[in-house]
Amino acid sequence: MNAIRIVIADDEPLARRGIRQLLAAHDDVQVVGEARNGLDAVRMLRALAPDLVFLDVQMPELDGFAVLRLLDAAQRPAVIFVTAHDTFAVRAFESHALDYLVKPVHEARFHQALARARERMRSSEALALSQRLSMLLDHGPEAETAPAQPPRRLVIGTAGVGLIFDPVEIEWIEADDYYAAVHARGQRHLVRESLASLQQRLDPACFVRVHRSAIVNLAQVREIRAGIAGDATILLRDGTRLPLSRRRREQVADALRRYAG
Repeated sequence: MNAIRIVIADDEPLARRGIRQLLAAHDDVQVVGEARNGLDAVRMLRALAPDLVFLDVQMPELDGFAVLRLLDAAQRPAVIFVTAHDTFAVRAFESHALDYLVKPVHEARFHQALARARERMRSSEALALSQRLSMLLDHGPEAETAPAQPPRRLVIGTAGVGLIFDPVEIEWIEADDYYAAVHARGQRHLVRESLASLQQRLDPACFVRVHRSAIVNLAQVREIRAGIAGDATILLRDGTRLPLSRRRREQVADALRRYAG
């Protein structure tokens, strides 16, 4: 992976200097520009097309959210918001930010946010390479010019808390009383959203309801096992076993055939 090209957009010189100093500890990043207000940030992001921007929420001319609204989707880099008020957290995640940092920025929290950005970019890069290879194998060299479509991120926000997932990271989701538990990145994330609501926001070509209390990522399914009494179980790649309801069995089997297709 090439160096992560970064723009720092903040109207406070001390804040810009602080982020630059924190970035100095990482040899895989390159600061390509600094913007002092919202208009400068828009011009810089359009001209430099960085991979990542540390974007202050409150700036003269335009705030951080307005900056993003003025950029075309293809021009928007990964975003880590920087703010003096954590009340902006949910809005940050609704704007598809990777993370947000509260001033004064603590070193450990900063490195955590940067690590998350690095992981996401590597994941996206690997996915793009895989998609490109598949297109070449299926359609020949002329397919190289077709742009790969990155997965749409799933933003789950609650009061004061926000989580962002690439759908490919989600292994399965279970109902938990009034919450849903998202199993992703090897962890269990409890969110205040119903299973039905999450299912509506997931790609039906990739996710299927296997039981009234569980949704699975079809890429994570290893096999369907039939039981003695006519029941069945879904076995995931990580060894998780989930019940497959009888009324959903045919639907799940069809979804798997189409997915493998």
